[in-house]
Amino acid sequence: MEAAFLSWLRSQVPGHPRLQLGIGDDAAILDLASNSRCVLTTDMLNDGVDFVWGQCDGRLVGRKSLAVNLSDLAAMAAQPLAALVSLTLPRRDALAVGQQLYQGLLPLADEFDVAIAGGDTGSWDGPLVIGITALGVATERGPLLRSGARPGDAIIVTGSFGGSLLGRHFRFTPRVREALLLNERYRLHAATDVSDGLALDLSHITQESGCGALVEAAAVPIADDAHRLAAADGGRTTPLEHALGDGEDFELILAAPPEEAARLLRDQPLDVPLTRIGTFTAERGLRIKTPDGRCEPLPPRGYEH
Repeated sequence: MEAAFLSWLRSQVPGHPRLQLGIGDDAAILDLASNSRCVLTTDMLNDGVDFVWGQCDGRLVGRKSLAVNLSDLAAMAAQPLAALVSLTLPRRDALAVGQQLYQGLLPLADEFDVAIAGGDTGSWDGPLVIGITALGVATERGPLLRSGARPGDAIIVTGSFGGSLLGRHFRFTPRVREALLLNERYRLHAATDVSDGLALDLSHITQESGCGALVEAAAVPIADDAHRLAAADGGRTTPLEHALGDGEDFELILAAPPEEAARLLRDQPLDVPLTRIGTFTAERGLRIKTPDGRCEPLPPRGYEH
């Protein structure tokens, strides 16, 4: 299987100007820009946890496996360069499974000018496991970190939240272009992407920055899918609860000083809306302000690995 898959792969993966040496040797050689900081991220997707093979389009699984890594680079405002793809394929139909994954992965790599530099492939009697390592480069203004939020900063988000399980978790577009543009034109203090849940990922910023956050419940942009899920479960979970805790929205959370936040919201420079949902505070922990003016603790709900 491995030889046949490698032969097929070399015929499918295009050459790339950044690759001095690509698939077929013991390691790849990548031409990096001089005097730039390399940004590295890796993510692993497992059958039965992140998807159920046979219940979804295998090409979408391949696309998602790269997209989640590109979302991590977007969170740091890094320009994607290359990716290494490692697959542990189920022994049965291994070749067909691997081909489906790449048929979904390669168009996204092309869209974001990502060189597929190689990886590793094996098969076993267990479920499919996909591990991707993505490489990016910090831009002139440097990477955005989780640790830079300051009390008084506005909490700005892209897009809307909740209900990703209805299909958006496969079809989302990582906010790479948006993050690069915002980091170039505006003064931002911190950022992260929403993979595990809006509340939980917001708590990651507050923990790293040593501050807290107050979220305005009425300001949280709720996706239509969150309303559909809430209706489907008979109201046991509200649309807002879905927006705060469902995860896999892969939108951005940004910390911006008040005057810059006002400019961001006035300019609306992206194709996706920017919304202020609250403020970073000196008081630790997460709180939420309800529409009637009460402030309550906000549990950092989301997916715990």
